[in-house]
This record gives sequence, C-alpha cells and structure tokens, in this order.
Amino acid sequence: MNTFRVLVADDSAHAREAVTEILSADPAFEVVGMAHSGEEAVSMTELLMPDLILMDIQMQGIGGLEATRQIKLQYPYVKIVMITVSDDVTHLFEALKQGAQGYLLKNLSPSTWLEYLRGIMSDEAPLSRELATQILREFPLAPKSPEHHETLTAREREILNWVASGLTNKEIAAELKISDQTVKNHLKNILQKLHLENRVQLTRYALEKGLVSRRQGLFQKLKKE
Repeated sequence: MNTFRVLVADDSAHAREAVTEILSADPAFEVVGMAHSGEEAVSMTELLMPDLILMDIQMQGIGGLEATRQIKLQYPYVKIVMITVSDDVTHLFEALKQGAQGYLLKNLSPSTWLEYLRGIMSDEAPLSRELATQILREFPLAPKSPEHHETLTAREREILNWVASGLTNKEIAAELKISDQTVKNHLKNILQKLHLENRVQLTRYALEKGLVSRRQGLFQKLKKE
C-alpha cells in the first residue's frame, strides 16, 4: 500500500496537532512536516516535496489562498486540500481556482476526513453534486503551467540532468541524498511543467535543449565502464 506524505499548514498549534492525530489513524498517510504560515508552507513544499498539503485558508502572512497559488505554480503535481471552519463559497471557489483539489470542514468527523482524503489521493474527489457541477462548469482543476524549462527549479534542473544521463530514481536519490519518493515527485512535477509523458521524452527534450551537463555525462560514462 502506498504511503502518502502530508504537509499540514495551519497557524494554530492545536489544529495542527488535531489534524496529525486524525491522520495517524490511517497508515496510508504520514505527516512529514507542519507549517504555521503560508510562507512556511511554500518553503516546506520545496524542501519536503509532499504528496498532499492540508492548507488552512485563514493564516497569518500571505494566507492559504496565496500560498496555494504559489505552490501550484511551482509544484503542480502536489494535491492541496483546504481546511476551514466555514463553507464560505467565495473562499472555496477561489481556492479551487488557484488549483486546490477540494476542501474539508474542521468540524467533520475523523472518519469523514480520512474517507475524503483517500478519495482525493485516488483522484475520485468526492465533492457534493452541487459543488462538483459548479466547479466543472466554471473553474479548471489546476492552473496551467508555463511550457518552458525556465520554469524548473534548480533542484528540478539537477534531477533532469541526471535522468538524461541515464540514472535510475534510486541512483539519483543516492546522489542527491534524498528519498526515492522525493525523486518521483520531482519527476512528476517536471513532466507536468514540460507537458511530457515519460522519461524517454524527458531525455530527448533535455538533449535537444542542451540541458545535460558534461560533468554528469562523464559520470555516467565512467559508471558504465
């Protein structure tokens, strides 16, 4: 069974602890980080590359909506679910416009939370019929990413180089001292940003654009010898 790595973003310590306790009841979810502001949520996403972010709408600083916008622009692969005490349609629609996959009310039961989040991670998104209809009619599920490789982060460019040099996910993880899953998340993100489907297309793209460094190409040649 896959384990989904979760970042919890809420400016209330009590709320962060409560969410963590709910998720601890399901082995499918592992809380890997907690952020207390929108700014911290953005920086921790780059650091941790989570599969799922539970984002409070009302937070100090830039807030959950702006944090969601920034994260989805740079990391379109990650799924974001807004957590809120109110089902204010205006805020929820704005969050969905910024790329969030759904929302959870804080007063729902733990079992409802877990069932909903499992649905989100399996791309089933169990929304109410009314909300789902309105979303499909009026809003995209995620913002479109720029098509050029200039949008890649420094870490993504590094991983792209290694992929084009022929390294496996495990080998890249060892080189960069990160987990295999983090490499996979970076690759999903790179593919989405470049509108490519697989490693073969990614390698061809990197070679055509001259994005493979000589150092890494030499490393791979020596490795094979």
